[in-house]
Amino acid sequence: MSACVPTRAADPNRTERTHPPHSPPPGGPRRFRIAGADVSASIAVFLIALPLSLGIALATGAPLQAGLVAAAVGGLVAGRLGGSPLQVSGPAAGLTVVTADLIQRYGWRTTCAITVLAGLAQLGLGCLRVARGALAVSPAIVHGMLAGIGVTIAVAQLHIVLGGTPQSSVPDNLRALPAQLADVGLAAVSVSALTLALLLLWPRLPGRAGRLLRKVPAALVAVAGASAAAALVGLRLPKVDLPSWSNHALAGLPEGPVLGLVAAVLTTTLVCSVQSLLGAVAVDKLVAGRPGLPAGVRRSDLDRELLGQGAANIVSGSLGGLPIAGVAVRTSANVHAGAVSRNSTMLHGVLVVIAALLMVPILELIPLASLAALVMAVGIQMVSLHHIRTVTRHREVWVYAVTTLGVVSLGVLQGVALGIAMAVGVALHRLTRTRITHEETEGVHHVHVRGQLTFLAVPRLSRALHLVPHGADTVVELDGSFMDHAAYETLQDWQKTHTAQGGTVEITGRHPGTRISEPQAVTGCRCRPWTPWRNHQCDRPQSAPLSRNDRGGTDRTEPDPTGPGGSSGHELVRGINAFQRNTAPLVRSELARLAREGQRPSQLFLTCADSRLVTSMITSSGPGDLFVVRNVGNLVPRPGEESGDDSVAAAIEYAVDVLRVRSITVCGHSGCGAMQALLSSEPGGAQTPLKRWLRHGLPSLERMADDSLPWGSLAGRAPEDAVEQLCLTNVVQQLEHLRAHDSVARALGEGTLELHGMYFHVGEAEAYLLTETDDGVVFDRVREADLTA
Repeated sequence: MSACVPTRAADPNRTERTHPPHSPPPGGPRRFRIAGADVSASIAVFLIALPLSLGIALATGAPLQAGLVAAAVGGLVAGRLGGSPLQVSGPAAGLTVVTADLIQRYGWRTTCAITVLAGLAQLGLGCLRVARGALAVSPAIVHGMLAGIGVTIAVAQLHIVLGGTPQSSVPDNLRALPAQLADVGLAAVSVSALTLALLLLWPRLPGRAGRLLRKVPAALVAVAGASAAAALVGLRLPKVDLPSWSNHALAGLPEGPVLGLVAAVLTTTLVCSVQSLLGAVAVDKLVAGRPGLPAGVRRSDLDRELLGQGAANIVSGSLGGLPIAGVAVRTSANVHAGAVSRNSTMLHGVLVVIAALLMVPILELIPLASLAALVMAVGIQMVSLHHIRTVTRHREVWVYAVTTLGVVSLGVLQGVALGIAMAVGVALHRLTRTRITHEETEGVHHVHVRGQLTFLAVPRLSRALHLVPHGADTVVELDGSFMDHAAYETLQDWQKTHTAQGGTVEITGRHPGTRISEPQAVTGCRCRPWTPWRNHQCDRPQSAPLSRNDRGGTDRTEPDPTGPGGSSGHELVRGINAFQRNTAPLVRSELARLAREGQRPSQLFLTCADSRLVTSMITSSGPGDLFVVRNVGNLVPRPGEESGDDSVAAAIEYAVDVLRVRSITVCGHSGCGAMQALLSSEPGGAQTPLKRWLRHGLPSLERMADDSLPWGSLAGRAPEDAVEQLCLTNVVQQLEHLRAHDSVARALGEGTLELHGMYFHVGEAEAYLLTETDDGVVFDRVREADLTA
């Protein structure tokens, strides 16, 4: 985002510091420049892409030049047109199985035509703006698909590593493996073993020298080292053979059965699109976790990324190249090498073109066994233990396993279809699997419902409820996130009948939109899950029964809001009772733990006393997470005998020195009454307590009036008015006051504390985090990638 300093709209007499919207930038026309970070990153990516592109082409059975064509086109076309600036595209290992199958069935020229058609399909999907919908596929299916492709690659390349020739499918390769082990090619095994050893050991070189050497990609070192060793020893092995470019095969008209070609195009489109879109989402997380990133690097535009990938596949297929998708290995190397724009991706494509034209004699020294070992290692890495642990934790291991086995034994499209069917089956099983138990404890009957409560579980629910004697005290615990209308009516009807017979009913846990534990006699009641903090006026009739409290006490009735205590007392009592009934059972165990262990918050959150600023809500924090200090104007008085304030200073000292918080956040907000009072205050007059307190905000007024200091902007736009500008400036100024406190300065020096500025726009319900750059102060929106990095 731009960090340009906005015009100071608060004072019309000030000289504007920005140029008119359509005026040319100062100093004449802009000159095209490539940042040094992009140049170094492109070299690092090129050194990884060169051997991998040749290896993937070898694994598919395509002409080796096809891998170089795809790498160059992926860098130049997808890099220029795609919506993810730092994602690197090219021939991907995830496409190896699909492409190899197409080449075997239809031949190379028809495979190129299928790549072109898949690119056209991607263009159509991009125009329809369905990229986000592709991410709805279960991650277990995607990871299972990649794992199945990885197993297929590894098993096939194992035959080349052993000095043989791979078969067409995984079952055939497994059946041929015993015979291949009996006839091992020692030269091929030696070169492959050296390649794998260098791949494994190079990233683990110790010491300062190791840190310097590790900057050279392990893939390049492994292939170069194995090639050099084979040449020195004089091993006779099949090597890379790059025919003249004049004989390079281009795309031809597709030949074959129409349904088969349609299925091939759909499969290629699916794999290319899903892998590229998931890679774009992943690169956003990598970029968000990298400090010091320029504001020009934006989040990925997934629809544009799909259009860029489609254009690249059209060009690659037309020129006789492999299908193209985003490649995780190269993208990760690009980000970690410090790339700051799409120029690094495009420059890497230029380097591939230069290598393909000028480095043919060097490339033909590489043994095919070394490339096979490299690709086999990539295939093994696609079976991620982290992904397996994740899907196991989310109870989707069967979806993962079925998808993987389907891809390995049947093919990619069939395996994904099986995975989708399994995912649907698992979802239906979860929806229908409901456990309902009944037990009596100290005279109270407990009916516990675990799982989703649908019409399929109504017969079991009725049987359990009828086990409760008339007039008994009952607790119904709902441990699920969904209840349909049939189950809701069954439970409500039983509750009314049981209450009329003298019994009591307390319903705890998660509820549907309307609270079934409260009588529904009031018309027009529109209670929703957020009503406890919305201050709604949903009255209930006098003497409405309350639920049994958590200690098993007797029932009580609420006071009439028109009687003594008025409506405010009614709201207070009703709110406390709602907490005791609905929220306390959910947080009781956590609060009991905090009571035993004491408070251990991770943040000091210093914000305004404004009632619209709900700290736990906007930070999604639970009990014990935040140590909150609230005052009028979120002010941090400077330390000192005259100007200081012991209350705020004591809270800061206690949070830093005793509680050992790891961060302090100063949070301002829109429409702040304290900032309005500061702007409208006049010198002199009676010194009320509010005026005496607001003197701590005068440095923020002075900062805003100082022309030498940059103004803050909000997500790249100028503040709406002087009040919003003062709110932003006040956050920056209070952070400076914080640094003046001894405990804060000491913790900052030790590196154990971080300071953050935050602005909450109440009307937009949008949070902004402070970023200080050389050009100014910017409050940027908080994105998902910032939180998941």
